[in-house]
Amino acid sequence: MKYYLAIDIGASSGICILGHQNKKANKIVTEEVYRFENILKKRKQTVYWDINAFMGHILTGMKKCVQLGKIPESVGITTWGVDFVLLDKDGKIIGDPVSYRDERTTGMDKKVHKIIPEAEYYSRTGINKYTYNTIYQLMAIKTKTPELFDKAQSLLFIPDYLHYRLCGVQTNEFTVATTSGLINTEKKDWDYEIISKCGFPEKLFLPLHKPGTIMGFLTEKIQSIVGYNCKVILPPAHDTASAFFSVSDENHIVISSGTWSIVGVTIQNPILTENAYKLGFTNESAADGRIRFLKNVMGLWMIQSVRKELGGSYYYTELSSMAEESNYEGLVDVNDNCFFAPQDMIKTIKEKCIDGGYPAPKTTGDIILCINRSLAKAYARTVEELIELTGQKFEAITIIGGGSKNTLLNKLTQEECGLPVHIGYAESTAFGNLMFQMG
Repeated sequence: MKYYLAIDIGASSGICILGHQNKKANKIVTEEVYRFENILKKRKQTVYWDINAFMGHILTGMKKCVQLGKIPESVGITTWGVDFVLLDKDGKIIGDPVSYRDERTTGMDKKVHKIIPEAEYYSRTGINKYTYNTIYQLMAIKTKTPELFDKAQSLLFIPDYLHYRLCGVQTNEFTVATTSGLINTEKKDWDYEIISKCGFPEKLFLPLHKPGTIMGFLTEKIQSIVGYNCKVILPPAHDTASAFFSVSDENHIVISSGTWSIVGVTIQNPILTENAYKLGFTNESAADGRIRFLKNVMGLWMIQSVRKELGGSYYYTELSSMAEESNYEGLVDVNDNCFFAPQDMIKTIKEKCIDGGYPAPKTTGDIILCINRSLAKAYARTVEELIELTGQKFEAITIIGGGSKNTLLNKLTQEECGLPVHIGYAESTAFGNLMFQMG
């Protein structure tokens, strides 16, 4: 039996899943071997990822395979996009692995678009102006800490860096690179004109590699820790690219429901119209080289934040039960920037409900119902926009990711969107990862 190990690290948790092919049943069989929590760190005013903790969890998951007697043929890692590390000439990290939720990018979009007008930028990259994108993070470095560029020799996105730690090879995987806002959508390569105009060192940007590329084998050091050797294969390293690949029906709109909600479809060519830009849609690479045309919608981050503020003692199922007992009708605009990283999520929700003409939610159930109903409303608006922009009719919505377990949100989404809702893989990212490793 040949086993393959998919490691998916999200903004709030990570998971290691073993997979193998059941050829008789013509399906992939999966087994969770290790799960861990991912908590953002803060040093002074900087919000960052504990990337060494990531590596510790990755190695723990890999060692679990030995305990199970199931040594993988290969391993591949997926994470969210846009965030990166800078490495010096010795391959060491310079500075902190800053999170996209850090405030350093405030105002950086204005600096970038004085150099490259927004319309031109969108027509070249297909990427919408999300102020946390890599291009704005790099402009923040150039503006505030330019000495980091003096020392840096390469830029690796988070999954690129983790693969490097496993096999010793530095590269940029294509799907995660397209989240940067620095890939030319026509050339399917780094847009060196934009890079040059922004004043970013060109040497930072490494050759792009497609999903399925074999990067090599585990280093001797890693072998000695985990107790075996295996291949390191690039999956679609952006978690959403792997997740979308797990949905086979192209007549379905996909909602990847997690810390973020990502609503979109896979299409042949990018949509670069002014209307697509104004409505907030972006064009990222799909696992197979086509385009994921999608829009970011605030996701379960709001519920996660509320749960944390309540002391973290409630299970998500308990919170949903409280919401089902509520009759609260208030709504908020979940895409309002005030929900991105508030100091107090519960207080912010109450204030926005009042601003919208609703009474403040009184109970925890009221708050959770408000979030779920507001998310479903946002999904419905986005689905209408997708239909308008693509000119296509869709048969159903497939919800994937951890949020697919939120039965209340699924029910409200079906009601609001007027389309049947199908439930896909909760661990869709790991599943798509495994599909690529198995070839």
